[in-house]
Amino acid sequence: MSNLPLDGILVVALEQAVAAPYCTSRLADAGARVIKIERPEGDFARNYDHVAHGESAYFVWLNRGKESVVLDIKDEGDAAFLHRMLTKADVFVQNLAPGAAERAGFGSAALRDRHPRLITVDISGYGENGPYRDMKAYDLLVQSESGLASITGAPERPGRVGVSVVDIACGMYAHAGVLQALFERERTGRGKGLAVSLFDAVADWMTVPLLHQDYGGKAPPRVGLNHPSIAPYGAYALGDGKEVVLSIQNEREWRTFCREVLERPELAGDERFDSNTKRVANRPALDAAIAAVFGRLTREQAVDRLKRARIAFGSLNSVADLSVHQQLHRVEVPTPTGPVSIVMPPQRWSGETYEPGPVPAVGEHGANLRREFAE
Repeated sequence: MSNLPLDGILVVALEQAVAAPYCTSRLADAGARVIKIERPEGDFARNYDHVAHGESAYFVWLNRGKESVVLDIKDEGDAAFLHRMLTKADVFVQNLAPGAAERAGFGSAALRDRHPRLITVDISGYGENGPYRDMKAYDLLVQSESGLASITGAPERPGRVGVSVVDIACGMYAHAGVLQALFERERTGRGKGLAVSLFDAVADWMTVPLLHQDYGGKAPPRVGLNHPSIAPYGAYALGDGKEVVLSIQNEREWRTFCREVLERPELAGDERFDSNTKRVANRPALDAAIAAVFGRLTREQAVDRLKRARIAFGSLNSVADLSVHQQLHRVEVPTPTGPVSIVMPPQRWSGETYEPGPVPAVGEHGANLRREFAE
């Protein structure tokens, strides 16, 4: 597909793992040309697993549409080659350890001095300053360090969010920042330096629990598959062994739920349950009242009542259920070992069809790139 929004934009990425590749994969989806710089053994995410008929699930997901070249930036010739690419680049993304790019001669400030239109993106674990600057940072470590794990899981034990949410958050913020910088450059003619850390990204997502801690005196408790500050909002067991997840968002819905789903209209006025804050405070009694009704219903009966009452609900699905979900949109992406069916990016553009670029083999484009950027 031609005439994409970022056609003509050249991105050079000294990247590995998840956060930076997430950012650049979305730039590639939008039409940017992304040149990925790898070690001789490749981005280590290539070997996280081999589930996609030999390819890593993470790597296939985050590296479609990129070109791969192998460089050793400590080698004088390879460093000179990278500098030549940067003379033509619009964006340079790197997620080496803090200070490593600068020591190798690729510090963001110095690069922008040499190339005023260049946008530089430094992705790190904890930022370029502060006592945690040099600590290694990976997704689960930052989920723990930021307090996210303390509010995730069942009441008896903290838990990990089941996907790399910290890396993804950081990559999303980096992607948004690049787009802002490109837009600003259209007005000013100058590039800009952007820094994003894994910790800062997820700390922003922790704002609501943090405000509860700072101003309410305590963070929301771990409540498993329930919402900590809205009730009823969670999973409830049914008489046939299945579960349904439902959500009540306001008092009108609560009254409707009591009347039409539970068929117990008197509960709506019960002094323990007549406001959301009271329902949260009296959640065990509330859950017992709901369970007494739902325990007599099959899933089909419960869904019929919820639909008629227009109460929001969902199924407690497995990943296997997602794989065959009627709303799941897929697309095939070419890889070195054959096509892999992945989730289609969530944006839908009118009149356009998404066509993913192939996932590169390690160094696949090295020879062509060295000719293109020769002295």
